Amino acid sequence: MSTHFAEGSIPLLYREIFDICSNNGDPINRDIYECLLKQCNLEPNQLKFIWDLAGPPQGVITRTNLYKTLALVAWAQQGKILSEKLLENFSGKEYPSPALSDLSPVRNLKCKISLKSDPSKLGFKYIDITQVDSITVELVPEKKGLFLKHSEYLVTSRRFNSRVTRRYNDFVILNDLLLNRFPYRIIPRLPPKRIVSDSQFLEVRRRALQRWLTLVCRHPTVCHDATISFFLTDESVEFQSRIRDIFRRAPDEFMTSDVAANAKSLLPVDYAEITNRDQIRTLIQVISRLKFLAKEDIERQSSYAKDSEDLASVLKTLSVLNIDHTYIEKWSHIQRGLTIISQELHAVANKSQQHASVEQITVSERLGLLLDVLVSHKDLCERLEKGLVNDHQAALSKMLSLKKRKIQGALKGTDVESIVKLEEKMLAQENVISNIELRSDFSLYCVHMETQLVYAYVETLPSILNSLMTLKVRSHTEVILMHYLKINRYEIYLLS
Repeated sequence: MSTHFAEGSIPLLYREIFDICSNNGDPINRDIYECLLKQCNLEPNQLKFIWDLAGPPQGVITRTNLYKTLALVAWAQQGKILSEKLLENFSGKEYPSPALSDLSPVRNLKCKISLKSDPSKLGFKYIDITQVDSITVELVPEKKGLFLKHSEYLVTSRRFNSRVTRRYNDFVILNDLLLNRFPYRIIPRLPPKRIVSDSQFLEVRRRALQRWLTLVCRHPTVCHDATISFFLTDESVEFQSRIRDIFRRAPDEFMTSDVAANAKSLLPVDYAEITNRDQIRTLIQVISRLKFLAKEDIERQSSYAKDSEDLASVLKTLSVLNIDHTYIEKWSHIQRGLTIISQELHAVANKSQQHASVEQITVSERLGLLLDVLVSHKDLCERLEKGLVNDHQAALSKMLSLKKRKIQGALKGTDVESIVKLEEKMLAQENVISNIELRSDFSLYCVHMETQLVYAYVETLPSILNSLMTLKVRSHTEVILMHYLKINRYEIYLLS
């Protein structure tokens, strides 16, 4: 079937879906194509017919194959009888757009295939990361507990279409399990716990927990672990004991990874590329400063909103005073002016608070997410230095001790049986050292991948800064304009 797609007849959705399924414009993997078809909500016989009409019997799926597929899916969803003539005889301005369900499975599969084809390259962009899952953590208003009250959080996941209630300690358990399971991956710091807490602390911690869970649930490797799905879906009363019992004996990633044995061959020639610690250290300083400045700006806007609201309230009180005209001749005009200025101050307060709320979401929280990733990378590097390096040194020290004992025994004429036992211990220790070296190579490989993940998040920095500048310009323009109108209208009433 030969069909020509004119440029103007292709909906934007077609191009977007091709970009989702393809790597840099390359033909689409057949598994990804099949995964896409499953998101079309059609009967299996319809999907098979579409495959026969649009998909090549052999080889890869091209852009044209995909466009044919999307057009046929749209017509099938409209209830039309599928045939080759639908495409051949199409004369409309634009091909129909299909209704597709969540494309996260397609994105996830594409990333898995990309990583498998070249394990040394992450193959993820930030947009791919965001599509893995969308997490919300909301504070449940009522505190639970008879004597010691504790807060609960409603956790929702788009990926699992789930809503579960979790306590702070549940997050702590998940954090510990993930650190044991993925010791060489970025696991962010949990926000601190406090016995006595106020509403402000709880809100700050809620936002931090949402960022923490978002990062681990979007991690290209961690997100596929069964611990994550259990945390996001299990609704049992004994959640804490169940998650511990099921996952506490899970082996760490090194023991189950397909690339652990040849991780050394996947490392870059220049070992400085593995961590880029100097750059990331600088980024931490810069992002920390930006986040601090954004926080101060939000607090200023909130404070300005409160001051404007207070002033509006005072002027409102003044405007209702009935002062006799014999004392102040134009008091009625002044009253109307005070009423108007009070209303406009109230509008200014609302506008300032709106800007503060928007900046909190679009700037401060996004900077916080980026900073969490950067700091987690720093923590990972420090964790490896303290752990693996010390283990390696201890193993080598033990080997040297065994060799020294063997030499001393030979010089003193120790019996053969003792020498044999020492040699057996040395052989066992050599295996330990070999295992540590393999683990060390694998840890460096993981850090190399995590460094690439960090830079995928750094891609968001221009967008965050653009949001910051746009908000600042807009807020200043609106506030100045409202002040001008307020003063101008007030003067009109006074002078009339």
